[in-house]
Amino acid sequence: MVKYVYDFSEGDKSMKDLLGGKGANLAEMTKLGLPVPPGFTISTEACRAYLREGAVPESLETEVTTALRRVEDQMGRQLGDASDPLLVSVRSGAKFSMPGMMETVLNIGLNDVSVNGLATVSGSERFAWDSYRRLIQMFGKTVLDIDGDLFLNAIDDLKAARGVTADTELTAEDMRELVDIFKGIVKDATGKDFPQDAREQMDLATEAVFRSWNTERARIYRRRERIPHDLGTAVNVCTMVFGNMGEDSGTGVCFTRDPSTGHSGVYGDYLTNAQGEDVVAGIRNTLPLSALGEQNKAVYDELRAIMRKLETHYRDLCDIEFTVERGKLWMLQTRVGKRTAAAAFRVAIQLVDEKLITRDEALSRVTGDQLTQLMFPQFDASAEKELVAKGMAASPGAAVGKIVFDNAQAEAAAAAGVKCVLVRRETNPDDLPGMVVAEGVLTARGGKTSHAAVVARGMGKTCVCGAEALNIDAEAGTVTIGERVLTAADTIAIDGQTGEIFIGEVAVTDSPVTTYLSHGLEAGLAAAGENEGTQELIRAVDQLLSHADKVRRLRVRANADTPEDSRRAIEFGAEGIGLCRTEHMFLGARRPIVERLILSEEGSPERAAAFVELETLQKQDFLEMLEVMDGKAMTVRLIDPPLHEFLPSLSELEVRIAVARATGKAVDPADEEMLVTVRRMHEQNPMLGLRGVRLGIYLPGLFALQMRALCEAAADLVAQGKAPHPEIMVPLVGSIRELQLIREEGEAIIAAVAADKGVDLSGVTIGAMIELPRAAMTAEDLATEADFFSFGTNDLTQTVWGFSRDDVESVFFPRYIESGIFGVSPFESIDVHGVGTVVAEGVRRARSTKPDIKLGVCGEHGGDPLSIHFFHEVGLDYVSCSPFRVPVARLEAGRAAVGLSE
Repeated sequence: MVKYVYDFSEGDKSMKDLLGGKGANLAEMTKLGLPVPPGFTISTEACRAYLREGAVPESLETEVTTALRRVEDQMGRQLGDASDPLLVSVRSGAKFSMPGMMETVLNIGLNDVSVNGLATVSGSERFAWDSYRRLIQMFGKTVLDIDGDLFLNAIDDLKAARGVTADTELTAEDMRELVDIFKGIVKDATGKDFPQDAREQMDLATEAVFRSWNTERARIYRRRERIPHDLGTAVNVCTMVFGNMGEDSGTGVCFTRDPSTGHSGVYGDYLTNAQGEDVVAGIRNTLPLSALGEQNKAVYDELRAIMRKLETHYRDLCDIEFTVERGKLWMLQTRVGKRTAAAAFRVAIQLVDEKLITRDEALSRVTGDQLTQLMFPQFDASAEKELVAKGMAASPGAAVGKIVFDNAQAEAAAAAGVKCVLVRRETNPDDLPGMVVAEGVLTARGGKTSHAAVVARGMGKTCVCGAEALNIDAEAGTVTIGERVLTAADTIAIDGQTGEIFIGEVAVTDSPVTTYLSHGLEAGLAAAGENEGTQELIRAVDQLLSHADKVRRLRVRANADTPEDSRRAIEFGAEGIGLCRTEHMFLGARRPIVERLILSEEGSPERAAAFVELETLQKQDFLEMLEVMDGKAMTVRLIDPPLHEFLPSLSELEVRIAVARATGKAVDPADEEMLVTVRRMHEQNPMLGLRGVRLGIYLPGLFALQMRALCEAAADLVAQGKAPHPEIMVPLVGSIRELQLIREEGEAIIAAVAADKGVDLSGVTIGAMIELPRAAMTAEDLATEADFFSFGTNDLTQTVWGFSRDDVESVFFPRYIESGIFGVSPFESIDVHGVGTVVAEGVRRARSTKPDIKLGVCGEHGGDPLSIHFFHEVGLDYVSCSPFRVPVARLEAGRAAVGLSE
């Protein structure tokens, strides 16, 4: 029989797959002897069984009964007892942290009878009835799917009637009245009374947590974070401890280091006489953690000692939830804390300096996505800007956009291509769709551990919280700051580094990290000015990127078609050009030359003249790029796109000629001649037609002019004492004979140019681009004619899946991702099980013929972090990506090497 329930004493932090992150860490804290309230975890396997069968497994109920009785025996109380009730919380907890995405219900076990028992043992009627109204409110919203605003509005109405502004100012009688109002809301909404049986409450809450795994907001979050949909969530049932039992009680969230900056110190939020979700919900502005030290130094010192113990044990920044119940500290949760990109790099190096982790471990703690965030532009310090308010800097970055107040407005703005900033009093999990599409998030309430701050940090979104000067009326669509009223027509800018809020557009500039990456450490430090935090960040990035360069096996090249792109690539650390797309050199002002070439007869003086003209231009192109890449390899892909891309549109030509004839005008003979050619060349599916090597064979001399131009450019540079390393890549090869024909032609040209110029061109190599499944499946044969292979994973994805990227990405991909067919676009991250299998087989077959053949990838997957790890595993020699992604590829190649060596 499958075991579904585990006592906190039965697990440890290694059991996240089964117990979820929260359950595994509660078990680990219990194992460490920390003050954790007794409880148990219902495993992810139970959730998967529920989702599979549509019902709770029968054996789960008996296991829960056994575990619950153990907890009751430990506490000397029983669930829902009339005189001294045991109360429990039911919380979700998936393997991967999903802040605010799933459900929690507190105070389970309270009913019309046990509330009186709680009042007696606690000595506080107000506390007991407040706890009961919280249960009904959470249960109603979470378990019974009642609109949460009905409860919030009832509280606001009662506060208004009593003339108070804070929940804490409501009396015990007020809370008793709220309980009656809330029970009425439940009855009206469901037709049933609020359940009085404590075990029924717990079972229904458990089932609601299972259901919450598939809520829209949870699925959106998982898609964004690339978390598999089939993991399921665990459920943690934990004895309630209360932070709302008076001024000697409270609740808080703290970090062992600042999650925004990474700096060591005392970081966290605390609320006196508060419970559970009050801190993270952001409905009350919190006190700094140091306030606990002023109120109860003994508890504060105990908490600080536990924070140090947990950071030492986990060897990382820890996120901790705790409650103080009448002067006693209880630990409710810990996990490795989410952090900003800047904090990730700083913390990693700090822990190395403190000799708590190794450099390899530090490298595993940062990601290419985080480095990308650090490369985003920031506000120009010298730009004119109008500061109107300041909040708490919760997640760094610069965000500018129109004000939006809800999901619908944010999604409409995004659909229209308008950048926006989501402005809310506080956010909750229902705001996730708006947060996803907005440039940044601004709230009037909440601190660094509020929902807005935690989720924004996890997404890499700019966030400013707790801007108390803002009076936000979402229904009216206004933000009032002093005498100024802003609406959705206004643009605001928020700085997540400083917490500053500006009116209007604010100019942005390169981040100091980008300056460092492109111009070196000293330039980066200079760009940071006197900001010690930014200087510390740049040094941290430098140390980790340098270590990645030291340990990585994969080399990193760039895709570049111009001297400017080539220089940028080298500045970012590229070790060569992995893809120079020559078709880009035939467009623009040169396109008419290609048209003349196509229209001319084979062997005619007109075609010969076009070849000479193009060859002269190509030689200059290659001279400039090879000079920039002096000493580094440059892979030149021979012209690849369909020939029709160099010709006028068939429909436009037909319409122009038809209109001329219909109106009695003379038809241009050139148009008629072009129409004949365009019709002859027209293809129904040009991406699978006359392109690549097929075009080179169909138009004799086309590839020859390119290869000759490349060799002559290289020869001129060799004569100047330079060290060009050109590599000729034949595109869209599917047959060994295709490659043989082009190789024979290429070798003859290389030899002829070398003899004519009197230089050694033996270093010029000829290889193939693998972008067809047949090429990968016959790689052992192709390898006999190739010096190297480069996998063109963009086209390989198209040909393996059988769809055209240009035609399908905007049409049905969103529906495929929404339906879970794709977790992420296969053009964004490689489809490991499909396209990846073809790549792996191509590698195996190629190396069976030539063990030392150089193998790379030049599709944009070469800059995708997850794909880079796959390419490392299958044994490629290098990746090539856009210049901007080169630093990311360098970092991820190092992380891949470290990951496999652990």
